[in-house]
Amino acid sequence: MSDEPGSESALSDLSAAVLARGGELRAGGTDTTARQRTGISPGPFTDLGGAGQLRGITALPGGGLRIGALTTLAALAADPRVRDGWPALAPAAGTAATPQIRAAGTLGGNLLQRNRCWYYRNPHVGCFQKGGTECPARRGDHLFGVVCGDGPCVTPHPSTLAVALLTYDAQAEVHGESPRDVAALYGDGDRLFRTDHLLGPGQILTAVRLPAPWPGERPGYHRSISRAHAEWPLVEASVRLVLDGATVTHAAVAAGGVARVPLRLPEVEASLIGRDARPEVLAAAAATVLARCRPLPQTGYKAALFRDTVLEALERAAAGGGRGAGAG
Repeated sequence: MSDEPGSESALSDLSAAVLARGGELRAGGTDTTARQRTGISPGPFTDLGGAGQLRGITALPGGGLRIGALTTLAALAADPRVRDGWPALAPAAGTAATPQIRAAGTLGGNLLQRNRCWYYRNPHVGCFQKGGTECPARRGDHLFGVVCGDGPCVTPHPSTLAVALLTYDAQAEVHGESPRDVAALYGDGDRLFRTDHLLGPGQILTAVRLPAPWPGERPGYHRSISRAHAEWPLVEASVRLVLDGATVTHAAVAAGGVARVPLRLPEVEASLIGRDARPEVLAAAAATVLARCRPLPQTGYKAALFRDTVLEALERAAAGGGRGAGAG
């Protein structure tokens, strides 16, 4: 077997290096560098940059697409195959962070990044994520925290791409293992209080596989943010709809910024399928998310924002699938 960068044996060597040395794998470095600078992640870091097979976008038999884990967000957003065939994914990639970060940040890095909690990011404050025994955000400032779930950690997962990929039933490839649903990278969130994903040390995410799109699908994506640029969303929603006339025949809806994990929303989907995409139907479907909400003292505002963000994404999809991202 070839030992060229990106070969199976080279990936095994990278995995073994992390297990032997400790520390972390590093992809584009946009998150690891920030954490290293503040001292919360001292390394050592094992770079994946030379792993050539982790880059690029290739067609799969049957109409699917394989996206290497080191493919940048900018390349993903600009690829015409993604924009035309998987249009709910392109705007998610194209609005994340800043152009500079999108040029360096990768698909795998976005899926496996660490959370943005200011207590976790402060090297002088302990928390579950750093081996501590409590979540200081729960008793402190959790204005941007979760509105769904009741786990030990109250910080939402930050991956925008995971939200879109959930609607496509995408699968994650992990070196040496069978593909798994992208949702399985996170589980139900109960175990994500000392980490932000379920891959262990030395496990390498190599690619994401997208199944063939639905013919005639209409995408909708909306992010509600607190400033116009370079901000993680307070809430975001990704939608795919197929309409036969006015009737919804297929629906996939997911949201981020509201729970420890990106959420697929089957209750919204079930409220849409078989019904005409009238304004009142869309509004009622979006309102079903309120049953999930268990606000913390400072996150009560997110319940209505969650509902309204989902509704905006639904309306965009029903209106014909505008491909731009919205900010509110």
